[in-house]
Amino acid sequence: MSRPLTLLLVRHGQSEWNAARLMQGQTAHVPLTELGHAQAATAAAELALLRPGALLSSDLLRAVQTAEHCAAATGLTITPAPALREQAYGELEGRPSRELWDVVDWTDPHWSAPGGESLAELYGRVEAFLKNLCAEPPADVIALVTHGDTIRAIQAVVAGLGADAMPIETPHNGTVTRLEVLA
Repeated sequence: MSRPLTLLLVRHGQSEWNAARLMQGQTAHVPLTELGHAQAATAAAELALLRPGALLSSDLLRAVQTAEHCAAATGLTITPAPALREQAYGELEGRPSRELWDVVDWTDPHWSAPGGESLAELYGRVEAFLKNLCAEPPADVIALVTHGDTIRAIQAVVAGLGADAMPIETPHNGTVTRLEVLA
């Protein structure tokens, strides 16, 4: 018999590269800005009210720093989850985001930059992660600290949509998105 599982998707606070409008992807070392820490603290306070029983986080620095705020607010231990990393943009990472509009084929879920991953690959990674998480959930309410494209992929998987129908809008930095899933 299936039981409800609540996922609380926390997008990391503003990073230095968000502020500089650079494509981050899986670049690991990008820290939060002062605003990003404030956003993370606000998200953590909201998260604490929702009483998650487990806290999983992407292992990229901007997510880890956000998860540290969440851990302090909830008393939970952070469990690293590399599957929650952002979509990899390969050789495009570190370039100004505005340059990407001429390079990226946003309509093709199988397109990827050299050394990167496609939306279809991101979707597959997230789908496998969620399948495992739902098979053995660590709690009935789980906080996942992650990234914009990863949140969109999670939303698509939970809604039963394919990689070609992922939501267009990305949640803002430092926000919490609640999803209900049958585990």
